[in-house]
Amino acid sequence: MEFIEVADRVWVQRHEWFDLNLTVIAGTTGVAVIDTGASELFGRGLRDQVRALTSTPLIAVVNTHEHFDHTLGNAAFDDVAIIAHETAAANTPEAAVRGIAETVDDVRADEIRSSRIVPATETFASVRALDLGERQIELVHPGRGHTGGDIVALIPDADLLIAGDLIEESAPPAYGPDSFPLEWAASLDLVSSLAPAARYVPGHGAVVDAAFVAEQRDQIATVAETIRILAADGVRADAVLDSGTWPFPREALRHAVARGWAQLPRGSLRLPMA
Repeated sequence: MEFIEVADRVWVQRHEWFDLNLTVIAGTTGVAVIDTGASELFGRGLRDQVRALTSTPLIAVVNTHEHFDHTLGNAAFDDVAIIAHETAAANTPEAAVRGIAETVDDVRADEIRSSRIVPATETFASVRALDLGERQIELVHPGRGHTGGDIVALIPDADLLIAGDLIEESAPPAYGPDSFPLEWAASLDLVSSLAPAARYVPGHGAVVDAAFVAEQRDQIATVAETIRILAADGVRADAVLDSGTWPFPREALRHAVARGWAQLPRGSLRLPMA
């Protein structure tokens, strides 16, 4: 798959494997790669592609979160700084093991399984600036959503934001067993207020605009509010999917309901739970 230059010295590749977006950002003195793919071998190929794009030295890799399809390529970049939120770095080994177990039927399962697990080597809690020379990337942890370690990367001079899996275009938002469905919308509110952009690169799918982000934020908020309402009405967790009206297909919300139920404040659940 080829990289497409979506802004001055910003290239995005929408790769067919997991429909994953990979981003390369160049300044005058340094290059950063956002996410590295689902295997070490994939990461080596990605690194070769980066060299073909620009002769500016590669100085950093950024992981938008801890999931294996975004981090197993890190092993091909273990000689440069690998940056992530502190929670993502801590959870990368566990997430990789879970991802490897879930992809045993993938045609590239052996490639995934043989990859070294390399978590980020540099972490931050809230915000961090990455200087590429006459261009800065602003890394922000807006809160929890898709995972506990989500970050976004804003390129102010390009009016572009790399959103990771906080935003998805080609499928419903991925509520997994480590998601935070009740907090996700608020995290996107912070993204919009602190780091507005004209265009957003989602974790998976086509580049989108602010209107798409706002709509998906509202859908995510609807999921959270529906969970809260049904819990307050005394609906059992195992009956919630059949009881609510949802903005996404029910099969995409199994973990959202389970995680949402577990994260409800004490006192939110009401009888009769029937």
